[in-house]
Amino acid sequence: MISGIRAVVLDTNALMMPFQFEINIDREIERLLGGVRIVVPSCVIDELDALDTPEAKGARRLSKKYESVDVQEKGDRGVLEAAKSCGAAVVTNDQEFIEILRKSSVPVIRMRECQYLEFA
Repeated sequence: MISGIRAVVLDTNALMMPFQFEINIDREIERLLGGVRIVVPSCVIDELDALDTPEAKGARRLSKKYESVDVQEKGDRGVLEAAKSCGAAVVTNDQEFIEILRKSSVPVIRMRECQYLEFA
């Protein structure tokens, strides 16, 4: 566990993990960090609303469980904006985005072996 993280931001593919891989992201975040604030940026909700797949529809329903955070930016920039404003780690499997987050000193949590989450 990395100390000092009080929040976790979920990106679009993180919200789809439970529907694609049957991973319980709530349990995994709890295992890694204990009780933290879990947020979904408004840009992620917009992206899910634009997708027409069963996974995206499930992810959109799941997103309602978490706190929504308004951001000005779209896509990955919006997720980064939310992470910085909340002092949060980001859950994502997007390799290019992981590199951007690392360069921005934002902690990253990713899925491993389609079964669990770990710090990247």
